[in-house]
Amino acid sequence: MIQLSDKIQKLETSATLAMASKTRELKAEGKDIIGLSLGEPDFNTPDFIREAAIQAINDNYNSYSPVDGYEDLKRAVQLKFNRDNNLDYNLNQIVVSTGAKQSLYNIASVVLNPGDEVILPCPYWVSYKDMVKLNEGVAVEVQTDIEQDFKMTADQLRSAITPKTKMLWYSSPCNPSGSVYTEEELRALAEVLKDYPNIVVVSDEIYEHINFGEKKTFSMGEIDFMYDRTVTVNGVSKAFAMTGWRIGYIGAPEKIANACKKLQGQVTSGANCIAQRAVITALEAPVEKIQFMIDKFKSRRKLILDLISGIQGFECNEPMGAFYVFPNISFYFGKTFNGKKIENATDFSMFLLEVANVATVTGEAFGNPNCIRISYAASEANIVEALERIKKSLT
Repeated sequence: MIQLSDKIQKLETSATLAMASKTRELKAEGKDIIGLSLGEPDFNTPDFIREAAIQAINDNYNSYSPVDGYEDLKRAVQLKFNRDNNLDYNLNQIVVSTGAKQSLYNIASVVLNPGDEVILPCPYWVSYKDMVKLNEGVAVEVQTDIEQDFKMTADQLRSAITPKTKMLWYSSPCNPSGSVYTEEELRALAEVLKDYPNIVVVSDEIYEHINFGEKKTFSMGEIDFMYDRTVTVNGVSKAFAMTGWRIGYIGAPEKIANACKKLQGQVTSGANCIAQRAVITALEAPVEKIQFMIDKFKSRRKLILDLISGIQGFECNEPMGAFYVFPNISFYFGKTFNGKKIENATDFSMFLLEVANVATVTGEAFGNPNCIRISYAASEANIVEALERIKKSLT
C-alpha cells in the first residue's frame, strides 16, 4: 500500500482554494452561486501588458529563462523598489519566482531549521502557517482584534519573542483584514526588533498599490537598521490583474537571495519566459496606468461597508487596503437558522454557501475563529445581490 509522507498528511488544504473548488462544483450542478471567496481581481489584464506578452511571443522568447529572472526584468524590479518603496537593491538581491507564493515558500525553506519559531500576527494569509509547518518551523500566532484594526502592537511582538524566534511574517495591506501598518506602527515594531538582531522580517506587500489611504504603503526595509534583515515580497497578481501569469519577486539580503536562487534552481528553475517579458512593461509603467482598478476597488469598498452596516451582528473595521472585508460574526454562534446550528466561523461560512448561495471563507483559516473573509473583487451588482442574500438568510 502506498504511504504518503507525514508532512503532506499534516498539511491543510488551502481554505480559499477549497472554497473556490466547492463553488465551481455547485455552479456545475446548476446552482446560482456568487463567489466572494477568491482574492482575484475581476478585471482583465491591461492591454499594454498583454501587448508586451504578444510581442515576446513574436520575438521568439521560448527558451529556459535564468533561474532568478531575466536581467532586464530584475532591473525593472530594481527600478520599482527604488521608485515606490525607497529601497535600493542590487541585482544579486532580487529573485523572480513563479508567483509571490513561491517567493514566500523559498524564504521559509532557506531560513528555517526544525523548531525555529515564526511570529504570525493574526489574521494572516492562509498559506503562511502551513509553509512554516512544511519547513519544520513553529508558527507563533499573535491574536489581534477589530479594536486594534487587526494590527499587532509593539508590546505584543515583544511578548511573543523567545530564544527560538527566527522570523516575523506579516502582510501590509493585509490579506484578509485589509489593514495597513503605518510608518509609525512599523517603526515601533522595529524598535522592539532592534534588541533581537537575528530575527528576519518577511514583509509581504503584494497588495501595495491597492491602498486607499493618503500615504503610500511603508516598507519595513526603509528603516535603516532593518534593511539588512528584511525580505520584501511583491508581485503582479493583484494590482495588475495578473493572477494567472504567476510572477512574484523578492528584494532580500544577498545571502537569502542567493539561497532562494539555489533552491529554485533545483525545484522549478526560472519562471515563465513570456510572463516575465510582460512584467517588465507592467513594472516600468507609472502606477497611474492601473489607477482605474484601484479607484473601482475603493468605490466597491464603500458599497460593501454600507451594505454590511445594515446586517445585524456583523462588526467590521474599515479596511485601508486590499479588496476584502473581515467582519466579526460571532454574534451568530449558537444560533440556528434553517435547521442549521452555527457553532463557529466555518459553520457560518458553509451556511452562507448552502443557504444564501454566497461563497466566503472562514476566518479560522486566517487564524481568527470569529470572522469570515468576504472579497469585493466582484461586480457591484454581485456585491449588492450577495449581501442581500446574506441578510435575507439571517432573518
